[in-house]
Amino acid sequence: MESGREDKELEEKIELLKAFLESMDFKKLRSQSEGYLVEGKQVKFVISWKEGKPSYEILVIKATD
Repeated sequence: MESGREDKELEEKIELLKAFLESMDFKKLRSQSEGYLVEGKQVKFVISWKEGKPSYEILVIKATD
């Protein structure tokens, strides 16, 4: 049954998001992304589990002219 698997995946994503929001220093995240945003670039934070803790990777997307 695919619905059960989708529910489990959604639960895992929600748990990761919750842990990320509870543990991250948003001043640090903002300072890491601010320069790129000023340049007109898009910034995405991709979150994942790393060694049992929420972690993130910053993806910078070039601005479109």
